[in-house]
Amino acid sequence: MSKQTVTIPLPDGRTITLESGRMAKQAGGAVLARLGDTMVLCTVCAGEDKPADFFPLTVEYREKYYAAGKIPGGYFKREAKLSDREVLACRSIDRPLRPMFPEGYTREVQIICSVISADDKHDAETIAIVGASAALGLSHIPFEEQVAGVRVAGSLDGTFIINPTYEQAEGADIELVVAGSATSILMVEGSGFEISEDLMVNAILAGHEAIKGIIKGQNELISKFTVEKDVFVPAPIDEALFKRVEAVSQSLLKTVFHIDYLKKAYYAAVKKVKGQVLEALAAEFPDREKEIGKYLEDVLWRDMREMVLTEKRRIDGRGPTDIRPIEIDTQVLPRAHGSALFQRGETQGLVVVTLGTKHDEQRVESLVGETFKNYMLHYNFPGFSVGEAKRLGAVARREIGHGFLAERALAPVLPTSESFPYTIRIVSDILESHGSSSMASVCGGALALMDAGVKIKAPVAGIAMGMVSDADGSRYVTLSDINGTEDHLGDMDFKVCGTEKGITSFQMDIKLRGITSEMMKNALHQAKEGRLHILGKMKDALPAARELSKLAPAIIQKQIPVEKIKELIGPGGKVIRGIQENAGANIDVNDTGMVTISAPHRGNALLALKMVNEIFAEAEVGKVYKGKVKGITTFGCFVEILPGKEGLVHISELAPQRVEKVEDVVAMGDEFDVKCIGVDPTGKIKLSRKALLQDA
Repeated sequence: MSKQTVTIPLPDGRTITLESGRMAKQAGGAVLARLGDTMVLCTVCAGEDKPADFFPLTVEYREKYYAAGKIPGGYFKREAKLSDREVLACRSIDRPLRPMFPEGYTREVQIICSVISADDKHDAETIAIVGASAALGLSHIPFEEQVAGVRVAGSLDGTFIINPTYEQAEGADIELVVAGSATSILMVEGSGFEISEDLMVNAILAGHEAIKGIIKGQNELISKFTVEKDVFVPAPIDEALFKRVEAVSQSLLKTVFHIDYLKKAYYAAVKKVKGQVLEALAAEFPDREKEIGKYLEDVLWRDMREMVLTEKRRIDGRGPTDIRPIEIDTQVLPRAHGSALFQRGETQGLVVVTLGTKHDEQRVESLVGETFKNYMLHYNFPGFSVGEAKRLGAVARREIGHGFLAERALAPVLPTSESFPYTIRIVSDILESHGSSSMASVCGGALALMDAGVKIKAPVAGIAMGMVSDADGSRYVTLSDINGTEDHLGDMDFKVCGTEKGITSFQMDIKLRGITSEMMKNALHQAKEGRLHILGKMKDALPAARELSKLAPAIIQKQIPVEKIKELIGPGGKVIRGIQENAGANIDVNDTGMVTISAPHRGNALLALKMVNEIFAEAEVGKVYKGKVKGITTFGCFVEILPGKEGLVHISELAPQRVEKVEDVVAMGDEFDVKCIGVDPTGKIKLSRKALLQDA
């Protein structure tokens, strides 16, 4: 197999290069994707053809530290647990590829995307999607249509950049990843600064235009090789058995669909129907329970969707645009800085805000360097939230993904670190779940921030949209605020978060072979109506941010001249350490001279501020100071009256009477009041103890 290469132009003249036939030749398919000096090796392999009830697709995205000329931190000096960034990339690669495998395909497939070269300009995530799709196209694994992904950065004037550099993306009003086939959009994920629905759609369409050209390049590469695909034949349907299951179950299911059940009652009713069907067909079709159960699921899936399409009725009795009942409580936890209990239908999130100091920032090590995060949102989904006994272990990929979506939704409305110098941690513990738990985290997060006294720009709400459609898309219904069953049985999961003004975060997954722009526009505008309804409920519960929590640490900032920084720090950090120890506070100073004082209590912070101010204070003639003896000579003693500032008390100024020897009156470390009686032109300070004793 000889090396083959194709070059794919981007709109701004840069190129994506796809290469195969040189690396990893024993893999089922292997492609080296490159943009700038960022390179990702994408490989795919299939396991043994073993019977399974699901499609065991696994996607791994790994960043090799050598790619950026770095050695990993830590004791073992090798790549270990996946970072959150890597986990999120795994999910972004998986989601657009999964729908392109044949329905019913159950052979194990593993995709590994390894970042083997990383420049400081280009993100590797989107070219990993491209490389993985091309590798699947070159493999023997059935894969029905090539897929590509691009990152889009845009501004409010409608200008868009495809696969922007890190610098170009930095100031963008909207940034998103779009993935799709040549004919349709499969996945969208991104964030914006209160952008309009129309701008979001235009950004997605701009990304899709670029995707078409990239897929053309993939097909060109694939055409250079002889590829023999495995022939996959779905398991045949036993029409006789299916018709009997249909005949027995349809009327029973119709009754279930038209009762407004809650989650547990609905599943119990479906389970009862399954038992009735199995019992009715046991004699006629012995030992066929598994097939009967599968066909019953097929009938349920088909008939539930038909009910939505024809009757515009959902399984819980709602219409397509109806939002589930909402209940909100704030100030739920007496010792937390901010807390909210957000309930929508049968989904409940306890969301808690903790305010910390600069020392609580999270250090993030990546290929592009070390950074610090002063805002984070962590999402937890315990088994009891869905009535399951699930072992507590490592954070799942789904939890990381949902947390990141909610984190991005709230980021645009947070105050700047200059105006609010706190580290913010939000924790969303899902206590009940029946769909849209990540959106409950967004709503609860905004309320908890306001409860803690964080002056956010505007409240943010999130809503999950769904869709049910015909196979040809001739009929479809968009559903607002989908529950868990609708997510499972529907065609789309489109999460949209934002303020009254615009969108701040979004994520769309499609189970079909794509979605048209008309469907997307309808979903976005219906989502806006639902979002405004939810924001109204949130405003009723908490109209505005409270005062800053009294339990939060005290933080005071002071600007000092840059040339005075060394004076504050002192030799070997002596001065700043002394203030911290004496005041019981932490002090940080940056290169611009911004001093940040933090302490558990405001009194400690104010004491530290007083001591900082004293460092830069000048001695005033006639003012009395509390001083400490720092040095003794034959002609007097040196007394520190301000941090780092000492003055001389001449032997003649120690006492009203004549003093023969300084040590007769004072000793090292003595503290007493002194009066400033002069400052000479060179800044030397003259002090008197005698003047105060005479006045007394």
